[in-house]
Amino acid sequence: MSYKSGNPRHARRAELPSAPEEKVHLGLPDSTASSGGSFSRYSRYSQDREEAGIADNVLSGSSAIAAARKSRKKHRRKIMAVVISCLVLVLGCAGAAFAYIGNLNANIHRGLDNSLLDVLMPVDTPEDPFYVLLLGTDSSLERIKSGDFGSAFRSDSMILARIDPKNKKVALLSIPRDTKVNLGEHGEQKINAAHAFGGPSLAVKTVSELTGVPISHYAEIDFDGFSSVVDALGGIEVNVPMQIDDDMAGGHVDSGLQTLSGEQALIMCRSRHNYDDYGNGDALRTANQRLVLSAIAQKLLSADPISMANTVTKLTEAVLTDMDVAQIVNIAQSMRGLNASADFYTSVIPTQSKVIGGIWYDILDEQGMKAMIKRMDQGLPPTEEDEVDAATGIVTSSTGAEDGEAAQAFNKTNYNITKNATINVRNGNGAEGLGSQVKDILTSMGYLGSNINVANANSTDFDTTLVVFKDADKAEEAKMIADALGCGRAVRDMDTYLFDSDYLIVIGADWQ
Repeated sequence: MSYKSGNPRHARRAELPSAPEEKVHLGLPDSTASSGGSFSRYSRYSQDREEAGIADNVLSGSSAIAAARKSRKKHRRKIMAVVISCLVLVLGCAGAAFAYIGNLNANIHRGLDNSLLDVLMPVDTPEDPFYVLLLGTDSSLERIKSGDFGSAFRSDSMILARIDPKNKKVALLSIPRDTKVNLGEHGEQKINAAHAFGGPSLAVKTVSELTGVPISHYAEIDFDGFSSVVDALGGIEVNVPMQIDDDMAGGHVDSGLQTLSGEQALIMCRSRHNYDDYGNGDALRTANQRLVLSAIAQKLLSADPISMANTVTKLTEAVLTDMDVAQIVNIAQSMRGLNASADFYTSVIPTQSKVIGGIWYDILDEQGMKAMIKRMDQGLPPTEEDEVDAATGIVTSSTGAEDGEAAQAFNKTNYNITKNATINVRNGNGAEGLGSQVKDILTSMGYLGSNINVANANSTDFDTTLVVFKDADKAEEAKMIADALGCGRAVRDMDTYLFDSDYLIVIGADWQ
């Protein structure tokens, strides 16, 4: 990939792009339309003569010739009047179209300045792969009106995306918001402070220096804008890995395959405290953000031209970017046909959490990140294999699994479980710590840790480990649990055991 040095954007910023040969209709008036019908030279000439009161049978000699000349002059004047009227109409429509596009461009360029344009590095041709920094800020109309958050907003999500229009591939690499960076005069900071201190230009400059890649474009969206774009698409289909109950993120979202509204998609992208009991909430949140972005791309790029154009128009109201409408439409057209399951690669840069001076940071694994960037530059997924969080079923790295269901690959391939099942684990062996060992195995299968209750059994004389279930339709899953434990057997309860969960596991003497 080759990149140009310098930045020609300043000169062309105010220019309108030339219209592409294939255009997506943006709801603009058709500049080629005509309000007049077709004209017949003979019929118009006859009409002119009749209006002049001249009949063929009374015209002769010089008087007839003079009358004909006069009629032709009048005819030409009428034609010229019609032509001029059509030109005025066409030029008026074209002017309205250009003005409309100009207004759309003004919307998406609002607030941008030369400092951002100076740090962006354009590619040679529109077909070349390029990097774009995607920022989701924690701004919203409600927050602005409240005044509780000041005038500067932090980047709630930060994703470095590599777009390959020619090969129809997209790679998304999340950057944890707590990643420790040096912001020059602002000292050591978390990377999400870059936008608050220096706006888009400092955010782009910081990410470019951190990752070592030239960034060609920038796009920013806030809470309200994100919701409106999803709603403009008519919602997006997402297989939500885990139920979300997070008042700090906005509310509740059910697990499973469903069509999310803008509000629900935003909750999924914002929630991190929902995962406090299962691991790194911010890392799991960024994985959900990438999942939602891939669903948005799939819906947008599979839309018909009119729907796509309407969504692009909505994007101009919600997104702040250096790109203009023509560029956005051209990129969208070139990426049509992209398969979000197979051609959308996702991951997060590797970091190690550490407390420094009483502040929680994510410390970059520089070698690990460089390996990811190298693969992305080659058009490959950031990681060699899919990576799935065992406790939640959330995909943290996707390589484009052939089955097109990377988000469910772990559970479908390894265990067909009821993720929300409740399980009581009772230690009937007598040795300490066995209940925790069983819980670890269950969470690695994908069961929710919050639904697993561990305690001692009433007795320690159980010889065999048992997985007890009540309903016949749970027999297969109970056997699967027993197989995963490596000992014992599944047993259907015939009013022998007292428990109110879906499964009761009693650890026996056969546990090794």
